[in-house]
Amino acid sequence: MLRVDPSADEPPFAQLRDQVTAQVAEGSLAPGERLPTVRRLAGDLGIAPNTVARAYRELEAAGVLVGRGRAGTYVADAARVGAAPTTGRAAAQSAAATYARTVRELGLPPHEALMLVRQALRA
Repeated sequence: MLRVDPSADEPPFAQLRDQVTAQVAEGSLAPGERLPTVRRLAGDLGIAPNTVARAYRELEAAGVLVGRGRAGTYVADAARVGAAPTTGRAAAQSAAATYARTVRELGLPPHEALMLVRQALRA
């Protein structure tokens, strides 16, 4: 279901994040479906647990997944994600998370980052 290409330019956590987002968008991962534990998925893929944990955290921040502590990590319910169709909303949330990470890495203050988004939306 999920794969990591060690020779890809994209880091493994981003590969996982993008694959989960795509699978939610296309419906192959349904709302309420439980994902493998961090340790299990890391073991299956032969990667570090922190890599899987980072992908899950970013997906939770984007509203694609919901962490329920020891009960596991689940695909967010459509109602929880919002009124927009899961496909568009999940893709937009993933893009927003990527943008936020990029502007933080660049050291751009939040108010400037938001200004750029507003300008782009008006264009």
